[in-house]
Amino acid sequence: MINNPIPPALPPFDPERVPVTHRDSGLPPVHASRLQRAWLRSRFAHAPDWTPEVFEDVAHARRVATRQAAVLVPLVERTQGVQLLLTRRNADLPVHAGQISFPGGSRDLDDATPIHTALREAEEEIGLRPDQVETLGMMPVYTTITGYAVTPVIAMIDPCAPLRPQPSEVAEVFEVPLEFLMNPAHHELRTWDTQTGLPAPGLAPIPTRRSFYAMPWTTADGKRYFIWGATAAMIRNLYRLLIA
Repeated sequence: MINNPIPPALPPFDPERVPVTHRDSGLPPVHASRLQRAWLRSRFAHAPDWTPEVFEDVAHARRVATRQAAVLVPLVERTQGVQLLLTRRNADLPVHAGQISFPGGSRDLDDATPIHTALREAEEEIGLRPDQVETLGMMPVYTTITGYAVTPVIAMIDPCAPLRPQPSEVAEVFEVPLEFLMNPAHHELRTWDTQTGLPAPGLAPIPTRRSFYAMPWTTADGKRYFIWGATAAMIRNLYRLLIA
């Protein structure tokens, strides 16, 4: 898990209360035939030319020093379709408490590649062994506003793997249908003002305004997960790769 340094003090805000300024309902969802293990394996083996989105926080982060990190983006093949596995951070953590994230963290000196970092962190955080993972490939580096250069590592994992979350870091492991996340109609662009902590909708340029994607997911029994920020941005770029 990426334990980001505490960022500069900003007014507190509730991301769920920030208004939605745009949904990409006009973009096509990824076809179900592309959300299968064989097709995903082929896509990463023969990746097309595609252009990752550049988000506002990424543009801001280019002005600060970066630290290398990696996350595992774990896909699980179920009878109902491929699912994306996510974690909810422990509510007592000093930074980003309770937020939705991928297993991952900072690169250690002994990590030869971002894949080694992602696999090591996934084993430490959720008990997922490397031999239970089929690595498909990597996506372009995503730079966070707190100065981490994060490489997303896409992988299929054993659906029977007995996960053991580390309670000091991970409060919960859950799955979201990949089909839901690969439909841009569920991608919400929200904006807020970092100076006031208030929502900042509208199209006029505001120097202190920041935008972020959110992908709220509600389970069949009514449990809500608010996926947003860097996690949602990396999911958005996975969409861009699969639709290309």
